[in-house]
Order: sequence, then C-alpha cells, then structure tokens
Amino acid sequence: MSIKPLADRVLIKPAAAEEKTASGIIIPDSAKEKPLKGEVIAVGNGTKDEDMVVKAGDHVLYGKYAGTELELDGEKFLIMKQSDIFAIV
Repeated sequence: MSIKPLADRVLIKPAAAEEKTASGIIIPDSAKEKPLKGEVIAVGNGTKDEDMVVKAGDHVLYGKYAGTELELDGEKFLIMKQSDIFAIV
C-alpha cells in the first residue's frame, strides 16, 4: 500500500454494500446505504497522548459521516481518526 496514515489516522476499506435483503429482495443502487463497517488497511504511529489500539487487518465499525473518502487504483478507501471508530468486531 502506498498510503501511510500519519499520527492517529487510520486507512479503512469499507465493506461492500448489501445487494439484497435477508428475504431476497434486491436493493437498487439508489436505495443502498453507505456501509458502516470495514477493514483496517494501515494505521499511523499514534500521538504522544493517544496510542493506536487498532491494527491492520482489524474489522471495525465507524460513524455514518466519519472520515474522508479517497480513491486509489480504482478502489475506494476512507481515512479517519482513530477516535471516529466505535468498535473492533
């Protein structure tokens, strides 16, 4: 990966949006919700006040409007502060 987050930032690859419901109804693109979970790809070194708790490979839950979207080599990623992550799953 050519992106290395700085300080307490985390690079996350969002999980794919659900294609259909549990009952089998196909969800159109216009109705799909933004996923709120993903996999940690890279982490920064932390700050003197905050150690990094998450590590590469962790699956995490984050807020609906957390992070900044970016695209690299045709893939979408989010970069956010560790404090925007709610839980490790």
